[in-house]
Parts: sequence; C-alpha cells; structure tokens
Amino acid sequence: MSQVAMRPDSQGKVRDIYDLGDRLLMVATDRISAFDYILRDEIPHKGQVLTQLSRFWFEKFADLVPNHMISCDTADLPAEYAQYADYLDGRMMLVKKAKPILVECIVRGYLTGSGKKTYDQDGTVCGIRLPEGLVEASKLPEPIFTPSTKAAIGEHDENISYDRLVELQGAEVASQLRDLSLKIYGAAAEYAATRGIIIADTKFEFGYIDGRITLIDECITPDSSRFWPAQGYEPGKVQPSYDKQFVRNWLNANWDRTGEPPHLPADVVAKTTEKYVEAYELLTGAKFAYAKED
Repeated sequence: MSQVAMRPDSQGKVRDIYDLGDRLLMVATDRISAFDYILRDEIPHKGQVLTQLSRFWFEKFADLVPNHMISCDTADLPAEYAQYADYLDGRMMLVKKAKPILVECIVRGYLTGSGKKTYDQDGTVCGIRLPEGLVEASKLPEPIFTPSTKAAIGEHDENISYDRLVELQGAEVASQLRDLSLKIYGAAAEYAATRGIIIADTKFEFGYIDGRITLIDECITPDSSRFWPAQGYEPGKVQPSYDKQFVRNWLNANWDRTGEPPHLPADVVAKTTEKYVEAYELLTGAKFAYAKED
C-alpha cells in the first residue's frame, strides 16, 4: 500500500494530518519544500527520517520540555488504518491534539542564510545587533532567538522582532517560547557536538495541550535545521551540510525563482536521501531501518 487512500483532514508542506477524535495521526510524506514551494519531486525515505529523528529528540528531551508524541508504533493504529501499516511504518506518529501557537521559533547559533544577508547590510540579524567582523558560518557569541510568523502554504514566513512577538502573544508566552527554544537548542547542540555535527540553526513549533506550552510538529530534523559536519568546519565559507540546504543550493544554481521550480535531477534526489539518512545515523548512533516502499 503506497499511501493512505483516505483524504487527510489537513495538510502541511510535508505532513498529512488525520483527525482521530481524541488524537491526531501525523504522517510525514516524502514531499520536500524549498523557498516556500512544494517541489514536484519526492525524496525517498525522507518522511521516515523526519519521524524517526523527531521521535529520538522527543524521547531524549522528554524531561526538558513536554511534547505531543504518543506512539510511532503501527500496532497502535485504529483498525481502519491497519491496511496502510506498510506505508505508515516509520513515518507515522500518533500525537495529542494541540492548539498551535502560530509562530516559528527559530534559534541561530551560527551566521548563515538569510541572517548573513541582513548582517552584511546593517550588522543585525532579525533586528539583533551582532559584533563586527563576522563572516559566513561564524559562530555567534551566543545563540539568538529570531521568531517568524507561520505562513499558510504558498505564502512566505516573515521574520519578526521579539517585541512584535510580545505584541502578538503577550510577554509571558513570548518569554516562555524564547526560553524553551534556547534551552532545547542548547541541549541538542551540545549533544550533537559529541556526534560530530554542528547544529547551525533550527526551528521549533509549540502549541497548548491542557493549557501548557508543548513542543509539537517535528524536532531538529534535516528539514527544520542546518546540520554541518564538525570535521573540516571553517568559518568564511559555505559549509557542507546534511540537510535540505543541498537542494536549496541546486535550485539557487539552476532556477531564477520565477515560475514553478524545476524538477530535481535523479542524482540530487538520491544524494538528498543519502544526506538525510547519514544525519539520522550520525545523531542517533543507530542504523537507519528502511521501511517498505512500493
């Protein structure tokens, strides 16, 4: 069974969501997005990597921050979904229902991407002034919290200041989002360093479950983070990566951002799968279990 025949109750760029009444079935597909477009080519096994790596972090940091995960075991599926177990194996997560907080909670530990562009213009990243003399991939004096709006599919997220976050969510909630994001990033970055990976930046999403701010969606995956190999790290140049920056780089070189994005070449698709799997295996220390694919 190559996919779930039932229509999802909602869809994100990557995930299909099925409402089970008292909980949700969240399915990570092999879709990939870049520059706010869902690309026409899928990345085999990508959804399994996202789910299994999120599961790893949710379990690792369960005492640090509450999360929405219930189970990733197909044996816990409702009866009507059992026929799709082969497809869902490794890419499904049963989760508690949450009221999402519509903010992307981004933490940056290194200067790159859009942050590097604004720093070169005026010495700031999302309104935060940084020291002079930083270059591509410089480690920041300390990680910074740079929230953005969470846009609908097809629209663009917008970086916002912390003061704007306070206006939108209130001072207490804004403070909790910032502190939790920095705490999780710090713990993850410290652990990843022992596995030979630099987490340059990442983004989190939170929601309310029983009135408590809870980590939801995914956690520190190659879709939501920049992973760099620690070996060979050298500020002043673009770093090799274990994430979808590989796809972004190919698009930047082969697409002028007008019209629909082009198809990805087969070697780029295969290399992206390889990078995602490598990130999983380096971070977890476990061999990636390839689930059945039709």
